[in-house]
This record gives sequence, structure tokens and C-alpha cells, in this order.
Amino acid sequence: MALRLGTREFGEREPVIMAIVNRTPDSFYDQGATFTDEPALERVALAVAEGAAIIDIGGVKAGPGAEVSAEEEIRRTAAFVGEVRRRHPDVVISVDTWRHEVGEAVCAAGADMLNDAWGGVDPRLAEVAARHGVGLVCTHAGGAQPRTRPHRVGYEDVMADILRVTCGLAERAVDLGVRRDAIMIDPGHDFGKNTRHSLEATRRLPEMVTTGWPVLVSLSNKDFVGETLDRPVKERLIGTLATTAVSAWLGAQVYRVHEVAETRQVLEMVASIAGHRPPAVARRGLA
Repeated sequence: MALRLGTREFGEREPVIMAIVNRTPDSFYDQGATFTDEPALERVALAVAEGAAIIDIGGVKAGPGAEVSAEEEIRRTAAFVGEVRRRHPDVVISVDTWRHEVGEAVCAAGADMLNDAWGGVDPRLAEVAARHGVGLVCTHAGGAQPRTRPHRVGYEDVMADILRVTCGLAERAVDLGVRRDAIMIDPGHDFGKNTRHSLEATRRLPEMVTTGWPVLVSLSNKDFVGETLDRPVKERLIGTLATTAVSAWLGAQVYRVHEVAETRQVLEMVASIAGHRPPAVARRGLA
């Protein structure tokens, strides 16, 4: 099934890069580097130039921190969405939010999809997606509340729970009127999971792929990579790219990332090994 978002259509085997743009002063990775407008707009332009098809804009950091009201989240995201839409009319604009009020505001401003990273904790967000005709990411968060860290979380079978939740959210979204070809499912690495859960979710990605829903993975510099390799946030690129390559081989389609250019090379290499993409050039052994 092709994935249709905004004005773009992506084939079944076409890898899609979603670039992260944090509109927060306290993001875990860039510590607020794109909180103000001009650096954020520069980040968007660079990400698009490097090959990102989707820009994912977030107004609240995922982890614990200062309280951010819905009004403040809207202030950080909605006008920025409008400016990105004006400057980049063909890019797919996503907003990372769990709140329906924010969803309404950013869709009105020009967003093409809503990235619900907290597993439908606000059921009205899917209703907003249906009403505005935009895409939706359905994520497994293990029942965790927004901005909380997992604590002694356990599953009898983590992938069985991921499939139950994400496919259930996706089917509910279809029933509400969200287009089937605008829905993605996300295993939710780190969300409501410890490192072993996230590693298992990665190696069992084919079980998600066989559902027919496009699979989105958000792997970039996450804690499960850091714990697996015992590396701080700024030293997780190699682990992230290794996990990206494995995920691509196993069938994931959409990749939410900080480093666009590096991710693109990994995805192109995997696609060429798999036989889905020819080499960019062919010189050796031809003379």
C-alpha cells in the first residue's frame, strides 16, 4: 500500500526520512538549538536539502521537565508550521503532539500529519486527524502517561502488546475517517519500555510489517542505544545508524531522525543491497 501524506506519495519500498525539529528550550539532544525561529527554519532548510521528506515539529520534550500548557505548545508550533508551509510548499509537515487542541491549531496552520507518540492518550487527537484529512502515527507507549519514564515495566510478550495497541489505534482511526493510506504504526522505542524491550521490538519488526501498515521507527540517539553501548547522548550516532540499517532490512519505512544525511546514506545502501535501488554510479570492471 502506498503511503500518501500531504501532496506526496511514497511507494511500498520507498524509505522516508522524517527530520526532527524541536521547538523546545530543553530538548534532550540539542538543548534548545532550534527553539527560536531562525535557527529552526535553517534546520528545516538543511534537512530538506539533505533528503528529508517529512519535517516533524515538536513543542514539548518527551521526557520530564517544566510544565508546558497546550496554549504554550500551540504558541511554539502553530505559527512555525505556517511559515514552514510557506517556505516549503511540498514538504510533509508533521507535528509531534498528544493533545487534540494542539492538533486543531497546527492542522489549521498547514500540518499534514499528527505524530501521536503517546499511544492515543487523548482519543480526540485521532478525531482531529480525521476531520482535517491528515495523516496519523499510532504509537505503542505501554500505557505510559506523557512525559514519564518507564519504571519496572513488564510485558508477557512485548511485540504482542505492540501489535494489539498500534493496530487497534490504526483501525479506530480508519473508523473515524482517517485515510488508511495516511496511517503509520510505531513500536515506540523507549516509550513505556526498557532497553531489552526496545531491542526485542527492533528484531521483531517483521511482525509489524506483515500487518500491512507502514512502520515508522524513532530510533535517533535514544536511551536504548545509549544503554546498549554505554554511550552518552552525543556519542550514539553509530549505534543509531546500525539500528537504522537493521530496521530497514527488516522492512520499516519511515525514520524519525536528527542526522538526515547520514541516515540517507544508510537507507540507500540497504536498499541497494536488497536490490530495490541501483548504485548511484557504476564504473568498476566496465572498462
